Amino acid sequence: MQPRDLSTHVPYEAGRGIEEVARELGMNPGDLVKLASNENPFGPPDAAVDAIQHAAENASSYPKAAHTDLTDALADRHGVDPAQVWLANGGDGALDYLARAALEPDDEVLVPDPGFAYYEMSARFHHGAVNRYDLSRPEFAQDADVVCSQYDGERVVYLTSPHNPTGSVFSLDDVVEIADRTDEETLVVVDEAYAEYADVQSGVSLLGGDGADDHAFAERDDVALLRTFSKAFGLAGVRLGYAVVPEAWADAYARVNTPFAASELACRAGLAALDADDHVEKSVETARWAREYLRDELDAPVWASQGNFVLVDVSDARGAESADAVASDLQERGVIVRDCTSFGLPGCIRVTCGTEAGTERAVDAINEVLAA
Repeated sequence: MQPRDLSTHVPYEAGRGIEEVARELGMNPGDLVKLASNENPFGPPDAAVDAIQHAAENASSYPKAAHTDLTDALADRHGVDPAQVWLANGGDGALDYLARAALEPDDEVLVPDPGFAYYEMSARFHHGAVNRYDLSRPEFAQDADVVCSQYDGERVVYLTSPHNPTGSVFSLDDVVEIADRTDEETLVVVDEAYAEYADVQSGVSLLGGDGADDHAFAERDDVALLRTFSKAFGLAGVRLGYAVVPEAWADAYARVNTPFAASELACRAGLAALDADDHVEKSVETARWAREYLRDELDAPVWASQGNFVLVDVSDARGAESADAVASDLQERGVIVRDCTSFGLPGCIRVTCGTEAGTERAVDAINEVLAA
């Protein structure tokens, strides 16, 4: 007895963790700076930590009330109906729910290349076929023509704004144009995992949410959004994300979700984090400072980014397939960055925006490695 044929499935390759690298190198974890996974360098808000500790006392109960409370809070935050908010175990879980709701066997999806691997993985898990649209160098520009020129009737089109790993964004006008130019039965999924860091209008206004009265676009039934608590809210470890869907899709949630999709601890942490405005503001402002510092101070080309990370081209200094070697050399100096070979960019590394001290240390280390 064997599992079904998984030969076309590619395992997700995560950024390396501090403890993993410390054990490998025989170093003290406290001497390492991890800038590989786009995590919040300030950690979770204090209020969220307190909420997790308090919620642990009720961990024997299913999170029915907490689930409802967080759904209502997110609906209020975005100006949508609570039924339009689909809570999930991380943004990845929300992607799975959308795939379950949208895909019939052998339906095709269109994903960005380079891009987040889980779009493709989720589609294949749900028996979908995958096509890709290329984001071309040197700019990795994201606009309606780039996507629509490579669209061929796919059931789902994934947009990432800000895009991982480049940091580029789609304008709201382009999202609308893509939805207009694709078929009526095509769902446009806009991944806004890094939206708090970006200076671009959210697509939530296309779903009747905040900002809907500020432009001439009609409310849509063919656009969905993805959000997460992993980045600006500093809750990557509790795995909490959600989708915002059109009103016409709302009833599908009960038919596709995992029972009690988000845990009691995750929901209570999320509720507390939503009120931690100072923490989020500090995280966003520090990331914006770090993006500019990395662009100004690194001795290598750095793409403009609206996420909490930058993409760095190390190929000029170290060769076309140098990302692995550069990342390895940086680990020896106690700085962990993301080798972007798995994104199809073997000459690039991605550097998460850290604290000011962590970012300055990373710049010094990267410049030393590139000059070696």
